[in-house]
Amino acid sequence: MGRKIFVSYKYADEHVQYIEHDDDELTTPRHYVDYLQTKLDKEDHINKGEKDGEDLSDFADETIKSKLREKIYDSSVTIVLISPGMKEAGKSEKDQWIPWEISYSLREPTRNGRKSLCNGMLAVVLPDENGSYDYAIETCNQCNPKCNIWHTNRLFWILRENMFNQYAKTDKDCQKGKGVYLGWPSYIHMVRWENFINKINYWVEKAEELRNNKENYDIKVNMPDGI
Repeated sequence: MGRKIFVSYKYADEHVQYIEHDDDELTTPRHYVDYLQTKLDKEDHINKGEKDGEDLSDFADETIKSKLREKIYDSSVTIVLISPGMKEAGKSEKDQWIPWEISYSLREPTRNGRKSLCNGMLAVVLPDENGSYDYAIETCNQCNPKCNIWHTNRLFWILRENMFNQYAKTDKDCQKGKGVYLGWPSYIHMVRWENFINKINYWVEKAEELRNNKENYDIKVNMPDGI
């Protein structure tokens, strides 16, 4: 039986690297989703998040909940595509789709007496227009082996709060004098697109493994007021 994967992404972000596609439009994360579908096992199925730039403010709260429940309920993994323009300036996070899609992916609703586990989560960073990932993940070349610096301050609140949230983290000193966490310290792990697309099953299975050990993480489900 194939897996159902929910993909959350900013539909209209044109600040990503060109990827070959059939239409004449500028490349957006949607084209990466289309490409991902061609690389998945035939039994696996994708459910997409925001589409056609539909405005969250057009929907009542109950409509939003209904739309997301139906899309996310029977999926086991949510992939969030990180892109340079995923956050809309001047809009609160609660008025944007991605934070709600993450929130509902982390919930454990009950339907017909059956409780659904929260999804395994993965944040896949897309390259920017210049092919760089440094806006989200930067390599520290002074370390041996090299370590990564995650720019979580540029992400949505609910994303960054579910990173580095393992209760018992282990770390070591970086050559820059900063602590480097070892193992899998984040419930939502961040990975570059080029690494993810070449080992899709590995990364999806890792997200499912972390879900099966979710008690080791301080998972934040609900967004606070004022963001």
